[in-house]
Parts: sequence; structure tokens; C-alpha cells
Amino acid sequence: MQSRIIQYFSLILGVFALSTSAIFVKLADAPSSITAFYRLFFAALILLPLLLFKKGNRQALLSLTKKQLGLGLLSGLFLAIHYVLWFESLNYTSVASSTVIVTLQPLFSFVGGHFLFKERFGKGAIASCFVSLIGCFIIGWGDFGVSYQALFGDVLAFIAAGVITAYFFIGQHIRKKLSVIPYSILGYSCSAFFLAIYTFSQHVSFIDYPLYTWKSFIGLALIATILGQMIFNWLLKWLSVSAISMSILGETVGTCILAYFILGEVISLRQGAGITITLVGLALFLFLQNNARAEC
Repeated sequence: MQSRIIQYFSLILGVFALSTSAIFVKLADAPSSITAFYRLFFAALILLPLLLFKKGNRQALLSLTKKQLGLGLLSGLFLAIHYVLWFESLNYTSVASSTVIVTLQPLFSFVGGHFLFKERFGKGAIASCFVSLIGCFIIGWGDFGVSYQALFGDVLAFIAAGVITAYFFIGQHIRKKLSVIPYSILGYSCSAFFLAIYTFSQHVSFIDYPLYTWKSFIGLALIATILGQMIFNWLLKWLSVSAISMSILGETVGTCILAYFILGEVISLRQGAGITITLVGLALFLFLQNNARAEC
């Protein structure tokens, strides 16, 4: 019981930390590829001492099989593609619209979980998922653009949602035998490497950015990645991708609240209703999942 409380508390912390992603991206005055590169490069750099000075983490990384190493490289590639697509979408559509669409991961994770891991979902779990999705769409409905430019940004965000789900599925497989620090460093380092190559091809500067942009890069690495996404990497050993993807729907709520305090965006009555509906759906889903685990 105590371990479940820790897991769910960590899940809430991870969702809140991840909610800062879109805010930091909007505050950073840099191309999408550069923002994504420094997010993962700094995250790997911050975690590096935990690898260098802990023998168990070093041994775990050095003892990887070729298959595990290949999957780690693939997860890094998926993560790089996800961030480029999502950050690029923020240049074409609104924060709310992009965040709502990119958190449609449960649609992919439910299908993938069913076919890859033989997961079974009751009617209550599926219904609670759709309740949360409806809440997310209510939050972002007024921000969905009708222009072709906004539509392009929405499509990029939708593809990014599918790609990050594939990343988590690989993580669910690898995390059964590999601890979170070596797994995260492997994924973040590989992703930063792929992003560096992509950025070089775009012929953009790696260093010519104002101080507030560098602060945004560090915020993305430390808060959104290490305190956010890495917590999900850690939880993959105990929770399914479907449960984590459902929880990430809360990112829309967190981003909306943070945008109110940091960017000065107003939370309308419609958005308030959407936040309430999303949270009710999430609470119901986690309650049903917890009961299902207790019966196993």
C-alpha cells in the first residue's frame, strides 16, 4: 500500500513538472531543434555524475546486450523526433491546442498495450479515459485554429503523441531489467546526438542566444525532463504505459494553470470546467486501475 502511495505521488509530481514544458518552450527564443537538443543534452549532463560515481549504474550500462543497446538507441531516436515535432508545432498553433493534442497518448497506448502486452481494459477504464479526453478538448477548444498554419501545427502535435508513446513502450520493455539512471542517460544522450546532427543540417547557431533562453533550456532539462519525464521512466517498472499516458493528460491542466500565472493567460469558465472534467476522469481511471491491481 505504501509503495502505491509513493508511486501515485511521484506520478502527480511528474505530471506537474512536465506541465512546465510548453511554458519553457514558449519563453525560449531559439529554433525548435536547438531547444530540444539542449533540453536533453543538459539532462544527460546533470545525470552524468550519478553514472560516473555509482558503480552499479556503470556496470548496468556496460553489461547491456546488443538488443538492449539497439532498443536504447531507438528510444533516443523516437524521443528526438517527438520533441522536434512537438516544439515545431508550438510555432504554428497555440500552447493549449498543441498540448491537448500531444497528450492524446492514451489513444495510442491503449491500442499498443492491447496488442503488444495483452493488456485488458474494462468498460469503466475506457469510459474514464474518454471523460478525461473530453475535458482536455474543452480546455483547448477555443484555441484550435481554423487556418492551414494552425492545422499543420496540430498535425505535428498528433504525430508527436504517437512517437512518444512508442518511446514509452520501449521503456516499459527495457526498464524490467535496467535501472532508471543508465536507461535515462542512454536515451537522453542518444537523443541529443541525433538532435545535434539534425541541428547541424539546419545551419543554426548553437550558442548565440540570450540569457533568458539559456535559463529556459536549463528549466526544461532540470524540471520538465528530470523531475518530469524521468519520473515516468522510473515508474515504467511498475505501471503500464497506458496508466502513465492517462496521467500525462493532466499536463494539459498543469500547463493551463501555469500559463495563467507565468504567461498571464486567463482561465475561462469553459477551461475551468474542462480542468474539472479531466481531473475527475483521471481520478476515476487511477481508482479503477488500483482496484484491478489489488485484485490480482
